[in-house]
Amino acid sequence: MSYTLNCSILLTELPLLERAEAAGQAGFDSVEFWWPFAEAVPGDKQVDQFIASLKNAGVQLDGLNFFAGDMPAGDRGLVSWKGRCSEFKDNVAVVAAIGEATGCTSFNALYGNRLPDYTPEEQDELALKNLAVATEGVAKIGGTVLIEPVSGTEAYPLKTAADALKVVDAIKAEGNSNIALLADFYHLAVNGDDVAAVIEAHAKDFGHIQIADAPGRGAPGTGNLPLLDWINRSVELGYTGKVALEYKQEMATAFQWLNTASASA
Repeated sequence: MSYTLNCSILLTELPLLERAEAAGQAGFDSVEFWWPFAEAVPGDKQVDQFIASLKNAGVQLDGLNFFAGDMPAGDRGLVSWKGRCSEFKDNVAVVAAIGEATGCTSFNALYGNRLPDYTPEEQDELALKNLAVATEGVAKIGGTVLIEPVSGTEAYPLKTAADALKVVDAIKAEGNSNIALLADFYHLAVNGDDVAAVIEAHAKDFGHIQIADAPGRGAPGTGNLPLLDWINRSVELGYTGKVALEYKQEMATAFQWLNTASASA
């Protein structure tokens, strides 16, 4: 199995622009990031520095989030956030430019929390419009938009694979086929989804897989999820992408489990 390292949740002991280099030194040739800037439209210098950090490290950027708001404060995306539509659209252009410069083609669009001043129907209507813009924006570089169920935030409405696939199917029905489910096994399991059943039904169509163990969101083996079994079954059923390591663990022990997994493979 080929793994890619999420440098927004791992290697956080280091400044962001040093993490790609550290990932390469740890043996990874592929990385992904959440949106690595504080704004939807950062300055050209910031973008250039980020891209240079990847190229200088000799690692491939294989995944990038669209701007999701202030995530430490609880924000989880702008896709359905009424009042920030133009901000999201401006961000799509920056995401596509980074994708073009790095060869990245997978882009995670966090849906956004429910807002008290609007009905779910109003937010969902906006989400479809914004996702149409996003899919069309990254289609120019061969990109795919990913839709992710998320745990830990009650206001986030996409909690199961079925929730996310409903959005995926709605966008496809409008003629935009470059959108897919991001199957984060940790989030699905914590939310009570039947991960094994999701794999049986949809593995061949997964746009991406991310993993962390539960409880705790640590490295594989720190919890009780059969992550390696789920990965292997996904591959058997046709999944051909990489698996992203998106768990919380200090650098000193973050990758020890890989030695055990390799020895038993």
